[in-house]
Amino acid sequence: MPPDLERLRIQRTGEDQPRPASSRARILILALAAILLGLAGLYLWGPLQPAREVSVTVVSRLYPAQAYTVLNASGYVVAQRKAAVSSKSTGRLVFLGVEEGSRVKRGQVIASLENEDLAAARNQAVSQVKQAEADLGTAQAELVDAELQHGRYQTLVAQDLIPKQDFDSATARFKKAQAGVAAAQARIKVAQAGVANAQAALDYTYIRSPFDGVVTTKYADVGEVVAPFGAAANARAAVVTMADLTSLMVEVDVAESNLDKVHLAQPCEISLDAIPNRRFAGQVHMIVPTADRTKATVLTKVKFLETDERILPEMSAKVAFLSQALDPAQRQPRLIIPKGAVVTRDGRAFSFVMTDNRAKLVPLTLGPAMNDLVEIDKGLKEGDRVILNPPAGLQDGARVKVKES
Repeated sequence: MPPDLERLRIQRTGEDQPRPASSRARILILALAAILLGLAGLYLWGPLQPAREVSVTVVSRLYPAQAYTVLNASGYVVAQRKAAVSSKSTGRLVFLGVEEGSRVKRGQVIASLENEDLAAARNQAVSQVKQAEADLGTAQAELVDAELQHGRYQTLVAQDLIPKQDFDSATARFKKAQAGVAAAQARIKVAQAGVANAQAALDYTYIRSPFDGVVTTKYADVGEVVAPFGAAANARAAVVTMADLTSLMVEVDVAESNLDKVHLAQPCEISLDAIPNRRFAGQVHMIVPTADRTKATVLTKVKFLETDERILPEMSAKVAFLSQALDPAQRQPRLIIPKGAVVTRDGRAFSFVMTDNRAKLVPLTLGPAMNDLVEIDKGLKEGDRVILNPPAGLQDGARVKVKES
């Protein structure tokens, strides 16, 4: 190689020399240690951490009555005062002033039958009373004249101025006049009785409400024939049925084996499927003193202590028989969780909320306890899933999964 090219050759430094085997081993060990530490971190705190199996319950709203319920039963709302209103006479319906849902007062005319003939008979009876009263006036005038003549003749016969036979005739006339007045008075009473009879027959054509209530069913329409007990062919026996809504009670069947849990005047809470957002205070009104042998149950009647216009007969209802009466504040729904879902740390209450398969520690403000439940004032909302009886050592953010049943 020429000397000039020899001078241009690059000289290698000591760093470019091959490294010893011990240095490469150290680098490899450090890299493996870093990888292991990273894997351990992922295992303990990251996505590689194994999910712990937990039991979960849902935060819900509960009526406090459920904590004091000793027995539940279902039944129906039944009006204790109801009637199928019909006519006492037979006739064609010419007026119907109500329909289903109409509210009526006692004595109100709700329907009427054709009654022209009965009205004419009543008017005739009234005329007969007037005629009898006129006959009474004639009889009374005759009595006055006979009484005066009898008095004069009595004086004259005492002086022997007239024959005694004339005096006897005057006496007979006077007594006859008295009998005529009595007969006229009797005829007036007979005529008045005829008016009352005719008026009663006329009144029977007007169908009236027997009490304050609501019409529940209408059976007849204008033009149909109505007869008592449906005696006539193709005749309606009842025009309407009605119920007194102030007499509504819930009738439930209580099993004989649970009868010892029910007693008179026992406080109850009534819930209706038709009004799900409200509970009604109730009380045991009657335990019917007989059992149904086919069902082995005893009919129990529960009365409403408060009413609502939306409560109607034949609605389905559920009754919770309570161990104690509730004040108004206790009848409002409460947000509750089981006591087993509450953990205490540093004197404060917490719950683990399960979110995206993670356990999130949430601070709580607790309300009063109800048996195995506790009210939540702050910290949770309805529908949250909280971990029940959290495992020992469960930390905030830990991966969890619902235990399979």
